[in-house]
Amino acid sequence: MSAPDGSPVGAERSVGQLFASATAEMSALVHDEIALAKAQLRQDVKRGVVGGGAFAAAGAVLIFSLPMLSFALAYGIRTWTNWNLAICFLLSFAANVLVAVVLTLIGVAFSKKAKKGQGPQKVAASMKETAGVLQNAKPHPRRPARTDGGVEAVARSTS
Repeated sequence: MSAPDGSPVGAERSVGQLFASATAEMSALVHDEIALAKAQLRQDVKRGVVGGGAFAAAGAVLIFSLPMLSFALAYGIRTWTNWNLAICFLLSFAANVLVAVVLTLIGVAFSKKAKKGQGPQKVAASMKETAGVLQNAKPHPRRPARTDGGVEAVARSTS
């Protein structure tokens, strides 16, 4: 059995070797985490594309079925009221226009809300603020080691 750097497990290793081994393992861990994030993102995008395609197909089917709905509505009005067929088709058209106007108003309201949303800008500002704090961060001050040969407890960081 051997350590990741190839040296035997029970062998004494220098601080430099330990540091190099730890650095290599951290680098591999970061690369693996990035690869995992990319794989998850690819899977999420693929699911989104399939979902979007399904919504597009449903919309196409609905659009092609609207004329049948209009005819059915016009003939239904004629059967129910015994009015002239032309008037029934005009009423069917007016109902379609009314639905389109309501959907347009809903779309306008949602697009105004979307324009007011500042989600990405807030995230970018937060990241800049965090970077500024980290740039101004100073290491925790350490007390100088005792020179009288006594043993002193090691100061630990709070993080």
